[in-house]
Amino acid sequence: MDNKEHFGPYFTYTVECVGADGEVKWTEKYENLVTTVGKTDIIDKYFKGSAYTAGWFLGLKGTGTAAVGDTLASHGGWAEVTPYTGNRSAITFGTTSGGSNTATAVSYAITLAGPTTVAGAFVCSVNTGTSGTLYSAGDYSVSRSVVSGDTLNTTLTVSAT
Repeated sequence: MDNKEHFGPYFTYTVECVGADGEVKWTEKYENLVTTVGKTDIIDKYFKGSAYTAGWFLGLKGTGTAAVGDTLASHGGWAEVTPYTGNRSAITFGTTSGGSNTATAVSYAITLAGPTTVAGAFVCSVNTGTSGTLYSAGDYSVSRSVVSGDTLNTTLTVSAT
């Protein structure tokens, strides 16, 4: 295991940026950081049996560093970016096997004119706003520029170690 803060279920993100011409512009694969509130949430829901949240959503983050102390309401090292129309997209998980589960790819059609910098993604429990749980956040190896007509396809695999 590397030095990421993901002791417990964590995500591996596989991202592909497809241009308006259908050509793949770049791909990226990386692991996330699991926040303290994310770890607390999973313990409360699974082991204590408190109210369970079935819905999880993918958001895009701008430049800056995620920290284990981040929450959805307070993550001063980075900001959410929304170069697409609508709310955060739902994550649809497949079948769990061998300690991991790969979700169906989440696609964002980039609609804003002009380039936008996307530096990573995050997983949270609400499709909009800051009242939910920020489970995890992760960064690309380098920040990436996206333009109108691009599509970001992100496939998440959740694993437990």
